[in-house]
Amino acid sequence: MKKILFYGFLLVMAESFAQTKLVTKTGKITFEASVPAFEEVKAKNEAVTCILNPETGEIASLVLMKGFRFKVALMEEHFNENYVESDKFPKATFKGKIDGFDATKLTATAKDYTIKGKLELHGKSKDITITAKIKKTDAGVELDSNFTLNTDDFDIEIPSVVSKKVSKKVAVTLEVTMK
Repeated sequence: MKKILFYGFLLVMAESFAQTKLVTKTGKITFEASVPAFEEVKAKNEAVTCILNPETGEIASLVLMKGFRFKVALMEEHFNENYVESDKFPKATFKGKIDGFDATKLTATAKDYTIKGKLELHGKSKDITITAKIKKTDAGVELDSNFTLNTDDFDIEIPSVVSKKVSKKVAVTLEVTMK
């Protein structure tokens, strides 16, 4: 009987420790590299994985490059084959920490936080610092961020034929709700 109670207690403890991380696999990331007077260069991926350790403020994210969807199928093909080379570099990852994060102080009103970490994209790593709005809702912890990336930082070449139609400065929007 003592063994059953011990293993039952151990199982309950393991479950409580496993729940210390907040997770989503349905985050949304959008990027836009449009140039005025030309066709929109914009894509969305709604299968972003994001994990937050609420005790330490450590955060990690993973995006599969082939998950980006464009309005124009040819753009999607060029993006995967010529720009980010999705077969060679199938994912982008971010690992970092939210400065001054305290999950116990989160409210329904979003607060600005600074997130510092390392973004790996197209086989290149770069330290980045972004600002995010974080709040607690009934659905979980929501994190929203808008930031800009430069294609040159990740050795993503834009062919000269389309260089006037595609911006090297890429506007990125991230929206995740972790539970």
